[in-house]
Amino acid sequence: MKLNSGKILLTGADGFLGSHLAEALVRSGCNVRTFVFYNSFNSRGWLDNTPPDILQQLDIVVGDIRDPYGVKKAMTGCNLVFHLAALVAIPYSYHSPETYVDTNIKGTLNILQAARELGVEKVIHTSTSEVYGSARYVPIDENHPLQGQSPYAATKIAADQLALAFYRSFQTPVAIIRPFNTYGPRQSARAVIPTIITQLASGQRIIKLGATHPTRDFNYIQDTISGFLAVAACDEAIGEIINIGSNYEIAVGSLAKTIIDLMQVEVKIETDAERLRPKKSEVERLWADNSKAQRLLGWHPTYGGIDGLKRGLEETIHWFCDPNHLKKYRTDVYNL
Repeated sequence: MKLNSGKILLTGADGFLGSHLAEALVRSGCNVRTFVFYNSFNSRGWLDNTPPDILQQLDIVVGDIRDPYGVKKAMTGCNLVFHLAALVAIPYSYHSPETYVDTNIKGTLNILQAARELGVEKVIHTSTSEVYGSARYVPIDENHPLQGQSPYAATKIAADQLALAFYRSFQTPVAIIRPFNTYGPRQSARAVIPTIITQLASGQRIIKLGATHPTRDFNYIQDTISGFLAVAACDEAIGEIINIGSNYEIAVGSLAKTIIDLMQVEVKIETDAERLRPKKSEVERLWADNSKAQRLLGWHPTYGGIDGLKRGLEETIHWFCDPNHLKKYRTDVYNL
């Protein structure tokens, strides 16, 4: 499928991943309509920080993914949909699980139903590595069992299954991209890498973290975005689930030490009980098998391994240490 052959709808364009994807699509010559969450402040999230030359090329629509009428109106005239809109913070899903059902499950249903009715050519639905739960074997391929260890993960499993059900029941052309832990500029401080960097950049020398023993497969934002573009361009991706990960595993504690070394500071790490997940909810190990993405899409990470991770961290640190960026973060509070 040629990305610049028609109009594209991008939901969740106001967020971390979505804003980067919006910029990449415009730079690729695509005609992009962005769907952002309505609010009375007229904020368009991270799109407000988009370079003016890119922003003026975006068709920005405000609405709510939970509203089927607004979703269908936004999708009208679009032949490709990137569905990224979701609630993603795991701690907040313990606090308000019903909002995750409404946003992640019903919101996805709205996208799928509209796509079916409008005859959209392709829907890229965004999953998450959290659907796997703690690894039963590594590296984790797409056949790994699913286990919802948080309300967030459970709603994403449900959304994924809805997408597959529409493909199998109605031939709705859906492809599922399953990114592992993406990081980079603009990410919320609810995620561990921005949590560490922003505390250090603000001058704190006792930093607070949750569990440091779990392992994760961190994927730099540019690699994740190239994965989205590759899935969209690949006709064989329809009906498939595709992992996008670096195929490199690192413990959170080792990650923190790597960031500390790169920032050349001396600090003490303290465990903050408020940041710990319930014991059975903690995902202990994530490590992506990305062989399907390499085989089907020709995709491979350019920030893989420890050297790639360090390069990605250096770019992320550089962005967060800019005072104009750092001031957008509240480094003295725990961000759900």
